[in-house]
Amino acid sequence: MSIAHITLATRDVIATSRFFEKTFGWTPIHRPGNIDRTAAWLEIAPGQQMHLLHVEGFAPSPFEAEFGRHIALFHPGTDFDALKARLTEHGAKLIDPLRETPFERFFFRDPNGYVFEVIDSEGYVAE
Repeated sequence: MSIAHITLATRDVIATSRFFEKTFGWTPIHRPGNIDRTAAWLEIAPGQQMHLLHVEGFAPSPFEAEFGRHIALFHPGTDFDALKARLTEHGAKLIDPLRETPFERFFFRDPNGYVFEVIDSEGYVAE
């Protein structure tokens, strides 16, 4: 079993889509015609997608945190500095981890308020 897609609510689908395109290089893909609201589909990796849906009045959960709800992604550690620069350039806030791990990682809060963890895919060691 694998994850097919993750759906995130947002007040601004276009800005959120551009954020992920410019920071992670995710690519827009065709979305079905049966969605009656502003939406965007992005390919994260083959067979994995991010669905962005406009939700009027959206507000992030107060439980978005390292010890709460967050989305963890693997990314090459050799690109961490460049990725951090892209993230902050496009409105993300970097967050220091609260606990140490045997692999490099960092957190960020995207412009919507969602928290993401980025784990070094080259140095990851299962705990």
